[in-house]
Amino acid sequence: MAAVLVGQFHARDAEGRIYPVHEFQESTPAVEGSAPTSTYKLAIGDRVNHLGEDRFQLVQSGVEIIRIP
Repeated sequence: MAAVLVGQFHARDAEGRIYPVHEFQESTPAVEGSAPTSTYKLAIGDRVNHLGEDRFQLVQSGVEIIRIP
């Protein structure tokens, strides 16, 4: 399955650094009728976990970031 870029946003860590985040969705859902799975990555390719609401965590470093409205 291929992932399609569906959104981009910026997030900030506790020290004020800004991270450009890309949101991807699977082009075909795993199960017929189910919602597509979203994945997140930094612009440089590092994976990002969605913790809920506007909170995310960088997989490699464990740094928590907050989506900038």
